[in-house]
Amino acid sequence: MNSWSNERFWAVLPAIWDGFIVVLQVTLVAAIIAIVVGLLVALAEREGPPWLRRPVSLLFQFIRNTPLLVQVLIVWTATSYYINPDWSAFIVGSSVLGIHYASYTSESYRAGIDAIPKGQWEAATALNLPAHRVWIAIILPQMLRRSTAAVGNWLIAMFKEVPTLFIIGVMEMIAQAKAYQGLHYAGAVEGYTIAGILFLAASYPVAVAMRRLENRLARSNF
Repeated sequence: MNSWSNERFWAVLPAIWDGFIVVLQVTLVAAIIAIVVGLLVALAEREGPPWLRRPVSLLFQFIRNTPLLVQVLIVWTATSYYINPDWSAFIVGSSVLGIHYASYTSESYRAGIDAIPKGQWEAATALNLPAHRVWIAIILPQMLRRSTAAVGNWLIAMFKEVPTLFIIGVMEMIAQAKAYQGLHYAGAVEGYTIAGILFLAASYPVAVAMRRLENRLARSNF
């Protein structure tokens, strides 16, 4: 087993940094998918027609209750063998990660909607507002305020799961560390250490900010 080497630390750092940039890119794409699709799922399950609600609910229960790794491998295999073998691992991985976490953000949105006082709905009915106006002007702003902290926490969790995608060839930090080790037969400890430091440096400040936001919203009267 190779001992720690400062020289290898600095040698592997550029590759791990490149992997960190990939992690940020995957997180950005997956976060957009998780935020948008999660909202659409929450609305479909609550307001959609019966023929839509049931399939959507079953699909996202399956996604929520099966491992991300299994979903990544299923989709990667299906796209590679049955759709297009040239599809990018980045696109497939980001999409699966985003859809996986959309199943959780949808629950946060649903909880935000359910937390809106009944009087708000009754007032909208009394004013005879059209449905789209009720949702855009009354329900969604309050729901987003209530669910922002919870959704933010899910996105932090998603960020830390990006290394799962190394299994299909997304060259994030762990994949870069393994590639360096494969070429030089050393450097794994240094590479994994740098990856851990970068994950901590990126996620901890955001986690603290989300916790403060959650506490502030919990104290707010709305």
